[in-house]
Amino acid sequence: MKNRKILVGVTILCLVLIVSALPLASACAPGAKPEQVLKIGISTPTTGVAAEKGSPMGHANLDAIEYINTELGGVEGHPLEVVWLDNGYDAAKIVTIVKTFMDEGCLMYGVSSSKMMSASMEIANRAEFPGLAAFTSPSLYRPPRHIYGQMPDYGDDWGAFASYYMKNVWKGSGKPKMALHLLNNPTGYGARDAARAFADKLGIEIISVDEHTATTISEKESLTRIKADNPDVLYISSTPAPTAVIIKNAYELGMYPGMTIGCGHASYTKALVDIAGADIVEGVYGVFPTVNWGDNVPGMAKMTEYCQKLHSKDYGNMDYITSWAQSLIMAEIVKTAVKNAGYDVLAKGDVESWRAVETQGIQKLDYDVEGLHGPATYTPGDNRLSKSLRVFQVKGGAITPITDWVEAPLIKYEEFDWFGK
Repeated sequence: MKNRKILVGVTILCLVLIVSALPLASACAPGAKPEQVLKIGISTPTTGVAAEKGSPMGHANLDAIEYINTELGGVEGHPLEVVWLDNGYDAAKIVTIVKTFMDEGCLMYGVSSSKMMSASMEIANRAEFPGLAAFTSPSLYRPPRHIYGQMPDYGDDWGAFASYYMKNVWKGSGKPKMALHLLNNPTGYGARDAARAFADKLGIEIISVDEHTATTISEKESLTRIKADNPDVLYISSTPAPTAVIIKNAYELGMYPGMTIGCGHASYTKALVDIAGADIVEGVYGVFPTVNWGDNVPGMAKMTEYCQKLHSKDYGNMDYITSWAQSLIMAEIVKTAVKNAGYDVLAKGDVESWRAVETQGIQKLDYDVEGLHGPATYTPGDNRLSKSLRVFQVKGGAITPITDWVEAPLIKYEEFDWFGK
């Protein structure tokens, strides 16, 4: 599926209500007409080397839009149309995709990954076309421009894990020795930058920084070098498949169990456990910025209903939660902009519309995301919308929270002279 537009729910719902002789206003807001659609663009890596993440994320994005249109009456009575495109986790495709979104009159766009946003943000920033990334690296929005992060970034991940490790895991004397194994794109570089900025302050010695590709099938060579330095902790910032390779190789080399392993949230989902094997990843730490499946929060029941009805194989995958929440946030942004700027301004789908979405939507956002993760609220100078995450550990094969919510502080990376070089 290369190009999919969905426009469901409100138009059909309004027709059903007419046939049933029920008041149209119960489904469509006063003054709104079903044909007055509002468009957003979403691109996910549903195929390619990151499909283990991108496929459930794409499902969740579109399932949530169906819920918004079918059950919530769209956005202020206007159907929300999604122009959806698969990017295959291929940076060469994303610029064309974003141009398509702009040409189609989309009001903003969302992507799953920091890699895709990194490749597209130059054209988006230049056009003032607002973007929202589910998974982010500090380089996407430091300094702040027109790109926003749905949740804490990979630098925040490293800081949260490192702080937890020093307070609760490390029992030795002196500085613990940490090795970094990083995906060779912003997913890895965000963690690298955080470690560079704050490892000394936290009392951690970074002994090595290794990179891997999304297609790696073995990291025994790099891990053999790391093993020779006798690390206390290995931190991995990557996606599930390569992270599984690294952890399995560490297990085979006798490094784990023994040292501590921590993971950034791009990899720390059910796919990692499934690919690596529950026995291999038992005890591995990670961070994640959403609730767990089954948690008692307002949005859980409806999300679970749609997931089990439409994509039951994705149930239990926290990436689905992330992207369901992303669509809810994008809808809330458009809803806020409609309330503040009016439909006619947004209907143009041009730079004036994009500015309205940013200044009257994103920057006035105050949304609880139905409890699925931390509140999405804009703070001037900070383009992360949600700032809360938790530390988890695999226990009995299940990813289990072991801390309460931690709010990640704003870090102005651009004030470091090495940032971006």
